[in-house]
Amino acid sequence: MAQIIVLGGKGKVGRRLIETLTRQGHEATAASRSSEVRFDWHDASTWEAVVAGAESVFVVGPGSARDWSGLLARFLDVAASAGVRHAVLLSARGVEFLPGGAVDLAERALEAGPVPWTVLRPSHFAQNFTEAMFVPVDGLISAPVGTGAEPFIDVQDLAETAARILADGACVGRRIALSGPAAVTFEEAAAVLSAASGVKVRFEPEDPVAHMARLRAAGTPEGYVEWRMAMLEGIRTGADAYVSDGVERVLGRPATPFTAWADREVPSAAWSSNA
Repeated sequence: MAQIIVLGGKGKVGRRLIETLTRQGHEATAASRSSEVRFDWHDASTWEAVVAGAESVFVVGPGSARDWSGLLARFLDVAASAGVRHAVLLSARGVEFLPGGAVDLAERALEAGPVPWTVLRPSHFAQNFTEAMFVPVDGLISAPVGTGAEPFIDVQDLAETAARILADGACVGRRIALSGPAAVTFEEAAAVLSAASGVKVRFEPEDPVAHMARLRAAGTPEGYVEWRMAMLEGIRTGADAYVSDGVERVLGRPATPFTAWADREVPSAAWSSNA
């Protein structure tokens, strides 16, 4: 039984990772600003107690587009002093499209730090259609991706992959690329969502300039706008359509198809007619 700390333990990935690790018999603890075990990237006094006695830690950043590599470097020093033997960082494919950005700098800080490390680079989440940026509004998905396709990953696959790596101390010093088994266009995704939800879902491409204006009007930080547009541009141009085999290599089974994910989770989505 491993003792594992999950930063951001109440998020899309974190809560599924906690559930997976607990089901497998490991001692998994969620740590965040709103968890029983409090962790705040901007309050270093919370760090030492969180990592005390932990064997490994799942690292999720502070949710800002600002450079947080300095915070990560200091946290890793604290973790190493506490005896943490493995740090697994949740990164993103967007690093490939925006080198020098906050996520890229975090990866570099991890690599240069004192704790053995692994980086997970997932594609866009299938759950973005039920819990995040691609949720249909009145049946409409609008994004500046044109006819581009994305091999959306089921976050449960990501959680199970992270759990295996954390529990086994595997894949040290490696960057693991993760995706679903096939690229899906947004028009195809809308059809799958329609079938699974009982709601007519449609996709309309959005102009990139209009999308940026909408983000800025909502008060979105400029750094995040830049990073998000780079990621979406990767989809639009087809640069992000490639499939990665990290799930199969780590778990020994294929990644979950988008349709199978939709059949399992979309009926309970807040916007579904079956909810």
